This record gives sequence, C-alpha cells and structure tokens, in this order.
Amino acid sequence: MFRGIFGGKFRGNRLEKRFYSIAPILEPKLPQLGIFINNEYLQSISGKTFKTINPSSGEIIAEIPRSSKEDVDLAVNAAFEAFKLNSPWRKIDASQRGYLLNKLADLIERDFINLASLETLDMGSPFPTTSAFINVGIKSLRYMAGWADKNHGKTIPMDGNYFAYTKLEPIGVCGQITPWNGPLLTFCWKIAPALAMGNTVVIKPAEQTPLTALYMGQLIKEAGFPPGVVNIVPGYGDAGEALCKNQKVDKIAFTGSTEVGKKIQQSSGIGNLKRTTLELGGKSPNIILDDVDLPTAVEWAHQAVYMNQGQVCCAGSRTFVQSKIYDEFVEKSVERAKNRVVGNPFDIKTEQGPQIDQTQMEKILNLIQSGVKDGACLATGGARFGDKGYFVQPTVFAGVQDHHKIAQEEIFGPVQNILKFDTLEELIERANNTNYGLAAGIFSKDVDKINYLTQGIRAGTVWVNCYNVLSAQTPFGGFKDSGLGREMGEDGLHQYSEVKSVIVGLAQKNS
Repeated sequence: MFRGIFGGKFRGNRLEKRFYSIAPILEPKLPQLGIFINNEYLQSISGKTFKTINPSSGEIIAEIPRSSKEDVDLAVNAAFEAFKLNSPWRKIDASQRGYLLNKLADLIERDFINLASLETLDMGSPFPTTSAFINVGIKSLRYMAGWADKNHGKTIPMDGNYFAYTKLEPIGVCGQITPWNGPLLTFCWKIAPALAMGNTVVIKPAEQTPLTALYMGQLIKEAGFPPGVVNIVPGYGDAGEALCKNQKVDKIAFTGSTEVGKKIQQSSGIGNLKRTTLELGGKSPNIILDDVDLPTAVEWAHQAVYMNQGQVCCAGSRTFVQSKIYDEFVEKSVERAKNRVVGNPFDIKTEQGPQIDQTQMEKILNLIQSGVKDGACLATGGARFGDKGYFVQPTVFAGVQDHHKIAQEEIFGPVQNILKFDTLEELIERANNTNYGLAAGIFSKDVDKINYLTQGIRAGTVWVNCYNVLSAQTPFGGFKDSGLGREMGEDGLHQYSEVKSVIVGLAQKNS
C-alpha cells in the first residue's frame, strides 16, 4: 500500500523493526487541553472553547480552549522574551539545540502509537497513513538536529586592508500556521528548522486537528526546551490573523490554501515587514507516457490521487495519459478505484477514511457535480459513501478537458481526473496551464523524454517513475501560486536565518 510513499518502508530509525507489528489504540490518550505558553497549559483569557470532531462519526472528541488576540499576544511575548540575547535559549550551545531536537524525536518514537492513533481519531486518515506521516516528521527533526551546529557563514576576500565574514543568525520570533491534512508532520516540518537555527516559535494548529499539536507541548517540555521557546495557540482564523499582525513576530510560515496564503502575506506586511514562507495549493499534473508498465503506472497514479483521502496539496490530481494507452489506463484505474477499501480508519486493511469535515465533503461532492455538468464522463463513484461520517466514494472521471472546473480547481478529495494527450509539446503547455506549480509526476522508460519534460514542467518537485516520495533532505515548495520559499532540506533551514556581514578594519603597521 505504501510502497515508495514518503521514501520507502520507514528506513532509518528504530520504528522500522516494529512498524508492521503495531496496532492502533482505539481510545488514545488525549493531551492536556489548553493553550501552551511558557511550558504551561492555560485556559483562554476569554473562556471560549471550540469543538474538535471525529470525522468518521461526526461526534465531539473534546472541547479546546480557543485562542483570541489576547492569548496570541501573550504567547508572542513569551517567545519574544525567550529570544532575548541573555535568555537561557540564546545562551545554549548550537550542539545542544540539536540534542534537544533529537530528544524530542525520541519522545515521539516512545509515544508513537498513541500519537498515530490520536491523529487517526482527529483527522480520519487510516492508521498506516498517519503512521507514515509521523515517521517523516521524526526524520525531519533528526535531520535538522544534525544541522544545528553545522550551519555557518563564510570568510570573504575583500579589497583593502579588511577582514570580512558572514554570520548566519536566527530571525527571531517565528509565527507558524499548520494545516489539518498532516498535523504532526507539518508541526515537525515547521519547528525543526526554526529551532535548529535558534529561533523561538508561536505555532497555531488548524482548528480541525489540534490534538497532536497540543500533545507535542508536553513532549517539548519533557525534552527540556526552555519556557517560551515553543508556544502553541489553538484557535480559528482570527488567532492566525493576530499572529500575522503582531509586530514582535519576525517571520510567518504557513501551509494551506492559496486563498488564505495570499491573505496571510498581506497581513504579514502590516506593522513590520515579516519574512514569509508559504506552502500553498496545487493542481499537479501526473504524466503517463505510452511506454510504461501499465499496471505499475496505474497503481502509482492511483496512490498519487487518493492518498490521505486526496487531501494532499501535491496530489497528482490531473492524470495526463498518452492516447495510445488511454482507454486501457482508464479501465484499469476504474477497476482499482472500485476495489479501494473505504471505512474505519482504525482498521489496518482500510485504505481510505473520511474527509476532514462536512464542509470539505460537500465541497468535493459539488465539484463532482460540476464535472458531470461540464460533460466529463463519471466512470465510477461520485457520491457520499455510507450515511455516517464524512466519507466520499473513490471517484474517477474520464474524458476530462482542460477547461473543466474539476481540471482547474483544487478538489482536495478522492477524485481522479484522467486527461488524454498526444504529443509532448502539447503536453507541456497544457500541464503548465494553471496558476499552480507545486509538483508533477512523469512515468516513462525513455530518458530523453523524461529530461525534456523535467525541463519544461514548472513545478517545485518533479517525481520520475514515483510519486509523493518526500524526505527531510529534499526541499519542498512551489512555483507561482503554490507558494514562496521551501520547507526542509538545507534550503528550508535557510528560511529561518538572516545573513549578517561583518567587516573588520585591520591594523596597519606604522612606517
């Protein structure tokens, strides 16, 4: 099921040996329910709360204190104090920052089953999916931990009697806003480079999935991070807006929709000019040439769309298939979708759980109806699955045209759109005919054609004969409306540092 997804079968840490023997906890331990500031859980100043819902049943899991502007300001002040030059955090060795990140990774591994089960409960993704996501988060912490004492500046030859060098310094207080479709993974992606560089953090998890983020608060404290270094403010968009507008915040990092990302960029320029990293939406082309092994390509293309219920920003949601194999590819894709196991995400055999909430489910169903109205062929699926929870049938459209709404808008659901193409020249123009540029896939045995396409496709990541293979070592981000900056890799680390030039006048010997 997860062959190749996220870079293989969980190699590289202690989880590998026991992963395939673990089972989810049906009633996972909940975190402390509070706003995490200065290593303590607090109630909201307003006393307001919000509900987090189990998307498999529509039932309430817990009520969470809702952060307002006042709570966000309190968290920012804590992060601001923790960043001051003589604070415990600023005085520790760079290698110690790496040690603390590795200690946090150890604690996530210790509580892995509970965290994966908690995310399955809160997000609705099958347990193997949430497990895979969290494993990548662990690796991200360890990767950035290794960089903590190795990210350095340069000495620069300079005209005149001067010695010049650069220093890489932390930016300051970093506001970070994470999405609901991979809560713990993106939590780790955000904090790991920021903390490795010595910044402090105020992080707002998505209101739909706050539980694993709140659990991380107690692990951060247990790992030994000083108070104020990481603060967690659960809440709605007003909390995110307050974070963006606070003048003590030096950087904003956001993962989510392009629409919200544009608003965040605007808000981040109010008061002071914040650095921004935006990882936004996508409508990624997945290109299948006619020389492929067809069953293999069908399976990869299936997983490229349906993983995590289609709730993946880089999903290969526009499947371009060369005309010679188009009909057979559609036939096999429909058969695979019909056999996809939809149901209880705590059942290890389940491949697809519910969408995150009723709003998202209804949006997907409305877009499916637009596809039918536009004239695309609904080959399978297209309706709600069952009558409890927010499940959508695995759906396949054939005969999709570039102008159809389902080929233009990000559906963020289990809907595969299969488009036909003839020539590579035509394909590149069509693949790039979108405001997005997050990712792309190419399946072929012809190296010359692969190289031609990788040069022509405008996307931040291009997968060749694989899809959704992500790792801590490789930068991830988009072109065009898919965002600014990069997550992970050395490039991701540089998003959290400032370059300072130091020029020293050297003493001259008196004649």
